[in-house]
Amino acid sequence: MSDYVSRSETGYQLCSLDRELIKLTQSGLPLVSRPYHALAEQLGVSADEVKTRFQRMLDHGVIRRIAAVPNHYRLGYGANGMTVWNVPDESVSELGRRIGDLDFVSHCYHRPRHLPDWPYNLFAMVHGHTQESVQDHIQAIAQLIGPANLGSDVLYSTRILKKTGLRLVN
Repeated sequence: MSDYVSRSETGYQLCSLDRELIKLTQSGLPLVSRPYHALAEQLGVSADEVKTRFQRMLDHGVIRRIAAVPNHYRLGYGANGMTVWNVPDESVSELGRRIGDLDFVSHCYHRPRHLPDWPYNLFAMVHGHTQESVQDHIQAIAQLIGPANLGSDVLYSTRILKKTGLRLVN
């Protein structure tokens, strides 16, 4: 029997070792100083092999990213708002990069408009200790965008939704 057990849409064959690596990290990387080494020890391979397999899965779209997913509430950020902006399409990439570089923005991305009800095409998640501090951050973004701001809104978080990554069933 082949070691390869499935195929993604991109043609990448997920082998049993890849599956075990995904299963070990579905709930997050080990909270140790050298997580790839800890995974390697569990799998009986080198840390370089773990890194190579993750990179291969990233390159083929099997996984989208490896990133920290903080609980902002537990870190003391009690106010969190998804800001939405209507900016000219030709400016969205540059503005998105500039907004994404702000230290109070955790993620920023372009999304399609859904006219006539939803004119917004640039989204930026803003975190603050208070709603007032979030409002200050929103004003900073508005100043950064300047006259390219054709409208905006903010959607405040009311609860944390469960954040999960890739899950394998058996």
